[in-house]
Amino acid sequence: MDRAGADFLNVVNEIKDKLNAKPVPLQIPIGAEENFKGVVDLITKEAIVWNETDMGMTYNVVDIPENLIDTVDEWRQNLVESVAEYDDNLLEKFFEDPESISEDEVHEALRKAAQDMSIIPMVCGSAFINKDELILTEKKGEIKVINLISKKITKIKHNLDILVYGQGGLLDIIYKDNHVWVSYSENRGNWETSTSIAKGKFDKKQINFENIFQAEPPIDSGYHFGSRLVIKNDHLYASVGERGMGMIAQDPSKHPGSIIRINLDGTVPIDNPHFEDQKDWLPEIYQIGVRNPQGMALSDFDNKVYMSNHGAKGGDWFGEVKKSENYGWKILGWGGTNYSGSEIGPKWKPGYTKAIKYWVPSIATSAIAIYNGEEFSAWNGHALITSLKDMSLRKLDFKDKKENKVLEEIIFQNEIGRIRDIQIQPITCLLYTSDAADEGLGVDLGGRRI
Repeated sequence: MDRAGADFLNVVNEIKDKLNAKPVPLQIPIGAEENFKGVVDLITKEAIVWNETDMGMTYNVVDIPENLIDTVDEWRQNLVESVAEYDDNLLEKFFEDPESISEDEVHEALRKAAQDMSIIPMVCGSAFINKDELILTEKKGEIKVINLISKKITKIKHNLDILVYGQGGLLDIIYKDNHVWVSYSENRGNWETSTSIAKGKFDKKQINFENIFQAEPPIDSGYHFGSRLVIKNDHLYASVGERGMGMIAQDPSKHPGSIIRINLDGTVPIDNPHFEDQKDWLPEIYQIGVRNPQGMALSDFDNKVYMSNHGAKGGDWFGEVKKSENYGWKILGWGGTNYSGSEIGPKWKPGYTKAIKYWVPSIATSAIAIYNGEEFSAWNGHALITSLKDMSLRKLDFKDKKENKVLEEIIFQNEIGRIRDIQIQPITCLLYTSDAADEGLGVDLGGRRI
């Protein structure tokens, strides 16, 4: 709805006229384009308006605007009448007393009518942070908010003690419920660093972070920090690189080379492997045997977490995060070799997690996303893989997870440089990617329709 020329009710009419379908709006937008403020829920008859002060992460329920009252009444009646046609009891209520129809009855009738494709429920949507703003990090240590409409960039102060060293710096950022989580290379003294995670309450002027995780032990190395963050339910997943230390990824008494899983406040879930079948693992560790995982994403389709991982000279892969399992680094080489050309180990062998897709030679996989949108609906559930080395965006159809059944397509290559990050904007259906400058993550955004 914040897209230029957006007209919700016109789209409703077009679906009816051009597709010969029966669209049934469940919401009415409040405003449009840059004035898109919220929606009216036609089931509850509540107006929901997003708070501008926190980037739309919270909302207020307010009175329906006077200029929309007649429109809401008209479309509310259309909604109830449309679903009542598929339920004899509701139809009788509709003619006798439409206001006696409960929200639960409307939801149940909607479900039945949508399942047999008799109607098309329609809702309004907004952008991926809020309707027009994106929060991001720069490797050199800055957190910024970019307004995608005005192009205004706001720098946010913070209190993180970052050591920008080699591949280290300010890494990933994620937000939920007016809070922000970041991963970064923390300065632990004497040039030692760790992949650490901090949490803070969101504020556009300054965020005061508190650490909720530190990878132990701290290491004097500028290599392989990871790190990506994913929130699934009430848990935070994070990838921790092995810092160039190889076999440390097989030592579950140390964090480097693992996937960790903690609660959103940093406490440890009681169903982590340490408390079940892996007593010798550190409590935060969920999976071991990774090298440098720079991509991680939650799929809306199967509720699983997926990741990408850098191999050495060859052996990049895309795979699933699996509890209590081991991807095998550096026992396995995943098809690659050391940079000297010497052998590492087999591509895979029984007893270790097998990736869904391997790349030999390496493409230098970075961020990933599992697509979910309307404009490219044929892509839904497919993985979008960014690449640093060959500067490509790739799409994987991995419904059949056998390696020789995964379908790969290069969407574009050598057009916007090294692709470090990717976000899906569900309203305009653009893919926003950040290019990687020589010094690391860049603030420059390249948004494009594919």
